[in-house]
Amino acid sequence: REAIDHARAAGVSIIVALNKIDKPQANPDMVKKQLAALDLVPEEWGGKTIVVPVSAKTGQGINELLEMILLESQMLELKANPTRPASGVVIEAKLTKGRGPVATLLVKNGTLYLNDCLVVGLHYAKIRAMFNAQGQRVNEAPPAYPVEILGLSGVPLAGEEFFVVADEKIAKELSAKRQERQRQSQMKSARRISLEDLHEQIKEGKLKELRLIIKADVQGSVEAIKDVLSKLNLTEINIVILHEGVGDINSSDIILAVASDALVLGFNVAPDGPARELIVKEGVDVRTYNVIYELANDIKAAVQGMLEPKLKKVFMGRLEVKKVFRLSRAGTVAGCFVSKGRITRQANVVLKRNGEALFEGGLASLKRFKDDVREVQEGFECGVSLQNFDNLQEGDTIEAYEIQKVMRKI
Repeated sequence: REAIDHARAAGVSIIVALNKIDKPQANPDMVKKQLAALDLVPEEWGGKTIVVPVSAKTGQGINELLEMILLESQMLELKANPTRPASGVVIEAKLTKGRGPVATLLVKNGTLYLNDCLVVGLHYAKIRAMFNAQGQRVNEAPPAYPVEILGLSGVPLAGEEFFVVADEKIAKELSAKRQERQRQSQMKSARRISLEDLHEQIKEGKLKELRLIIKADVQGSVEAIKDVLSKLNLTEINIVILHEGVGDINSSDIILAVASDALVLGFNVAPDGPARELIVKEGVDVRTYNVIYELANDIKAAVQGMLEPKLKKVFMGRLEVKKVFRLSRAGTVAGCFVSKGRITRQANVVLKRNGEALFEGGLASLKRFKDDVREVQEGFECGVSLQNFDNLQEGDTIEAYEIQKVMRKI
């Protein structure tokens, strides 16, 4: 369902491959019914969705699937010019030991060649090696061809676009300009976060933010973390991801965290040497994880700690008014009997008469005989007076309760 939603949001055509058709228990009709329930009605049922039964294990139906993809592309008039400089998109990127930054690119137009210079996101590259989906070295990648490249200056983000430029000097200059624009944007963001009016709103409880910097070993891990955070439905707290990236936690991450009072999250990565020194010096909160659900649990706990607690009324006791005394100095005092539970001096009370609440508030005094007391238990008599309320009558009922703060759950 999620893949279908993404495809629809992107406005792209959907071709369904029903895999594992070679298994005895395969039931294509059941899957087609499920697809129809999601408004993907197969062509053989009168709909417009191409559905091809296949087996990745035996190869059954693969040729038919490729034919359907080719037919759909022809109908959509999808064309690319293989003679122009290449451009496309990043599918995945990571930082590997021995190879450095590695990115899998999908060429959308033009042809990508070994030794081409390109700009991708904030980084640049002079391609020193290319590998196809089978891990074999290749010298070129035509349109619609995925290829893994080496020679990047850094790890780009999945989804970022790339384009080939004339030479490495131009690529470096464009990369440097993009990085400078991002630094200025982050500095502006940090200054906005520290503005006095926003700070006062947070201080007064009118606005709360949990600011995060996320670093992970691969872009897929970053997306998984963001997906977990997006499922926290919050109205009182704004989760702000100031920066996300692939690779070890570095000094730039810590400097941004200091400027914006952010929490740094690392997944399958660790702070490098300069970053560790800054962490100790600045006292930045850095959390590293190897399991997604542990990270999610910690973030949930942090968010729950920031949520305003719910106030819950908890019944404490019930008093019956037996006698009313009107005193010149103390005002109206009710002689009561604790018929259930208990009452304390700090309790909140509701005065009821014939089932109707006439007063809700605190006690002005609680006495046993002439002595002020903190608590009176069930089965004992006491004298009470209410704050700013004197209209007490015999037969009234006073219910006592306490207010408990309950931690909000997400």
